[in-house]
Amino acid sequence: VKARLVVFPIKGKIWCFSRSIDHYASKSTAANTPSTAKELWKKMSSNSKQPLNANAELLVDFVSNKMNKAWIGLETAPEGSFKNKLHGFGLRLLARVKPSEIFLKSITKDVTNVQITYPCSLNAWFVRQRLRHTALRGTVIHRKYYYSSVSLLPLTMAFAVR
Repeated sequence: VKARLVVFPIKGKIWCFSRSIDHYASKSTAANTPSTAKELWKKMSSNSKQPLNANAELLVDFVSNKMNKAWIGLETAPEGSFKNKLHGFGLRLLARVKPSEIFLKSITKDVTNVQITYPCSLNAWFVRQRLRHTALRGTVIHRKYYYSSVSLLPLTMAFAVR
């Protein structure tokens, strides 16, 4: 899969990032993701010859699909209900996420070729350095929040929304 990144500075350290992905050559990963826990278990146990990373990615895709379906369920909840209030709270939390984080998350592992487009007045090294800095800064933040969210996982499981 090929992707094109359009990068240009707006003011100072504030940059604009945009991406487009050619999907014609890629196969859909949603078709390979099991829809039930039973199917997930069968697929993970049958992939015993596969490396551990393949099973981990399968588990992440499964959980992501489940969370997306649950989020859509929260969106369609009636006004004033607990689920609707929970959806509003989630939207307020998502509004705090930096656009550069959303941009980096939107580039999947299926992308094999990335073409970076930037104004010709900029140095290529400087543009690559800015992208690298944005990505590395995100990994530090994500590592910190990963450990805090894992520690809160037992509490959140107690309040799981059906």
